[in-house]
Amino acid sequence: MAAIALSLVACSSKSDNQIAIGKANFKGFGCTTCHQVGSEAGSGGILGPDLTFIGFRKSPEWLDLWLKSPEGWKHNTLMPNFYLKEPIRKSLVAYLSSLKGESYADGRAPWDDPALKEDLVKKGQIIFTHAGCVGCHGVAGSGGQPNNNVPGGLIPSLIKASDGYSKEELAAKILSGVPQSSPEDPTAPPPMIHMPAWSEKLSKEEVEALVEYIYSLNPHKAEVW
Repeated sequence: MAAIALSLVACSSKSDNQIAIGKANFKGFGCTTCHQVGSEAGSGGILGPDLTFIGFRKSPEWLDLWLKSPEGWKHNTLMPNFYLKEPIRKSLVAYLSSLKGESYADGRAPWDDPALKEDLVKKGQIIFTHAGCVGCHGVAGSGGQPNNNVPGGLIPSLIKASDGYSKEELAAKILSGVPQSSPEDPTAPPPMIHMPAWSEKLSKEEVEALVEYIYSLNPHKAEVW
């Protein structure tokens, strides 16, 4: 038992060390020029998606593939290819995989501003941006983000989501997540991206604000809860 315990401690220490190295590499390669992590002042840029929840939203396998060749996944991406050596890439994957929203816990999220209490659409827009929904569904839910082995090769736009779902249905879908969809081609690798169950990270009230924002993208829909 003692040997097993020591082995677990060693693995944990190695993992923590990889995360620390990855965090240093993240800063060293200037990733904070484009990406925000957490809500501290000066914590990053806004050109790329907020990465505070990236480890919750994306798998280590996808992160590794992305860092190997961003343009290989999305041909028109603004993300440069740093041609990272494997040890550096692996450390970055370890660090990014560790980011699961803790920096926005306990009232520290941008959408916790009391001024947003009466403006659910604006609150939902901020959640959409900083929870990282924009990283899959595009700016203002415009879509166009790739996924492998799905119809059209793209993650759906949300602009017309209100045509297919009531607010209650859409909130339930976000809270429960969307399991890995059936591959378009059963003989090819399954889709790498799917929506996680946001009930693990967002409250029912926060998801309701998110739904209000998504509904606002299709303004002719005026449905009440």
